[in-house]
Amino acid sequence: MSEEEKKLLEQQLWNIANALRGKMDADEFRDYILGFIFYKYLSEKLCLYADSLLAEDGLSYADIDENSADGKEIVTAVSEEAIEKLGYSLKPSELFSAIAKKGASKEGEASDNFILADLQNILNNIEQSTMGTESEDDFNKLFEDLDLNSTKLGKTEKQKNELVAKILSHLDKVDFELENANADVLGDSYEYLIAQFASGAGKKAGEFYTPQTVSTILAKIVTDDKSYLKSVYDPTCGSGSLLLRVAKEVNEVGHFYGQELNRTTYNLARMNMILHDVNYKQFDIKQDDTLEHPQHLGMQFEAIVANPPFSAHWSANQLFLSDDRFSQYGKLAPQTKADFAFVQHMIHHLADNGTMAVVLPHGVLFRGAAEGHIRQYLIEDRNYLDAVIGLPANIFYGTSIPTCILVFKKCRTNPDDILFIDASNDFEKNKNQNVLKPEHIEKIVQTYHNRQTIEKYSYVAPLSEIKENDYNLNIPRYVDTFEEEEPIDLAAVTAQIKTIDKDMKQTDAVIADYCKQLGIEAPF
Repeated sequence: MSEEEKKLLEQQLWNIANALRGKMDADEFRDYILGFIFYKYLSEKLCLYADSLLAEDGLSYADIDENSADGKEIVTAVSEEAIEKLGYSLKPSELFSAIAKKGASKEGEASDNFILADLQNILNNIEQSTMGTESEDDFNKLFEDLDLNSTKLGKTEKQKNELVAKILSHLDKVDFELENANADVLGDSYEYLIAQFASGAGKKAGEFYTPQTVSTILAKIVTDDKSYLKSVYDPTCGSGSLLLRVAKEVNEVGHFYGQELNRTTYNLARMNMILHDVNYKQFDIKQDDTLEHPQHLGMQFEAIVANPPFSAHWSANQLFLSDDRFSQYGKLAPQTKADFAFVQHMIHHLADNGTMAVVLPHGVLFRGAAEGHIRQYLIEDRNYLDAVIGLPANIFYGTSIPTCILVFKKCRTNPDDILFIDASNDFEKNKNQNVLKPEHIEKIVQTYHNRQTIEKYSYVAPLSEIKENDYNLNIPRYVDTFEEEEPIDLAAVTAQIKTIDKDMKQTDAVIADYCKQLGIEAPF
């Protein structure tokens, strides 16, 4: 599939979503349209796998009569293989195409076939098929946000059924080309839809999506000079898009790890992983509060990326001073600003050969008290901070504040300095949001890779200079972006003013003469 065809497909899916959601908010309809796309993916993925198993017998899984003796035997055999390989199973009657055709109506007519109960049972059966298996955690309550009884779908059962049947019918006509193993058409389309929903979700968008331009910078930094990653971790993984972005920068990622607080977003992340053909054995996404209840204790990761909620509140319970993540610092991040708590958590999980890149508000660069103490400890005692990158304002969904990227390494190849990059002025101004263009991203990444000083853009600051500044990392202290104004010729300005005064007197005289002729008083 060409890029043009892919874009047409993405637009087609977005048009389906907009046409069918009615009065429902975009972020509410998101869970339905993405959930149904995921169900379609599971069906088609299983069908392809089952057909490969049945190829020697010349059978098609979708055509198997599961009620016959032979059919039951085939379905059972396929199910056992599918659960081991894919992590779940579906019967032929439970495939997306089967239920979509059952609910389909003739053009211009409402469907008389009630499919809501069947559909709910199918979604439940997908989860049930994983019970007691290795994939159980990855599918547990995965469809809980697809509430088919919700009044958001319609006031009456008939209205709900008609809307769901329309969605399935439209999606059934879309070809995701899953048989093309080299094309991640569906995964890319899913990412596109998540981004589109995020752009219309306001502040809520920050809960589940990092703009792809920022994700690309983080991903390129943590994979710099690497083609394989043993593991990648995101402690606030949202929809999982940032983890998946890292995978695009290397040939292979051994394992994906993440944690997410919001239950709906956690479900979205698991779906996103599976949709991108990440096997259930390759990812471990947990749902809970990362700071209060970390789920990957004792583990270290080669790459860590994150876009934590800016200046979030946390308990800052004094008991955390005995927690291995925070104990060595002697102080905890403020209760109303958890930014450094996330940094400390991530550093605790960073492998000695690893790199972590985290997006934070600018306040972490210069705020004092406990944050200043933690910042100084990270630089002076640990020497983990590798780079500070300033980003433009208004590039994130739901907030217009300028942000920065902090890069940390435990074993730095340049231990005597810290690189500062001021990319705050490099963006394209759009109607509602500033956008980083490919050339802006490339400039940041190449400057980081080459670790070079560029006038009015970047500066390699020796640690001695950082110390002189009391460990204040405010970027303008290190990168001077001041542009001198053109000198003003005062003599020329004076002459211009005299000329203007002379012209005004002549104009006043003309106006006064007109007023006299008209017999009215002049206005001056």
